[in-house]
Amino acid sequence: MSAEADHEERRRPIPDTPLGYLEQLPALVLLERLPVPVLAVEDDGTVVHANSAFERMLGHPVASLRGRPVSELLDLDETSTGAAAVEHLRESATTPVDLAHQDGSRVRALVSRPILRRQDDPVTLVCFHDVTEQLWNGGRAPGF
Repeated sequence: MSAEADHEERRRPIPDTPLGYLEQLPALVLLERLPVPVLAVEDDGTVVHANSAFERMLGHPVASLRGRPVSELLDLDETSTGAAAVEHLRESATTPVDLAHQDGSRVRALVSRPILRRQDDPVTLVCFHDVTEQLWNGGRAPGF
C-alpha cells in the first residue's frame, strides 16, 4: 500500500449532509473563516486566539497576538491587567471599547457578549464590531 493510499484511508469520510459537515468542522477553522473579528482570552488575561478579521481590524499580525496580555490591546489604566482586564472585556458587552491599533491609533469597537458562557469555560471568546468611522461621522453606534 502506498503512503498516499494510506493517507486517504485515514481521512474522515465526507459527510452525507451539510449538518454532518458542520459537526466535523474544527472550531479553530470555523473561527478563522468568520468575517467578524474574534478574540479568545484566558482567565489570566493572555490572548489565546485571534482570527484574521481581528488582525485586519487592528493591524497586529495574528502570530504576534498569541501570548500577549489583552490589556495591551484594550485602552485601560495600568492597574487593569490580567483577570481585571478580562472582567472589563466581559462587562463591556454591547458597549464600545477602545482598542490599540498597531499604528498607535485607537479603534472603537462594540464587544459582543461572551460566546462561551459556562462557568468552567477556560477562555472568554468575544466578537467585535468596528464603529470607529461611525463615531467620527457623528453617527450612533448600532447595538450588538
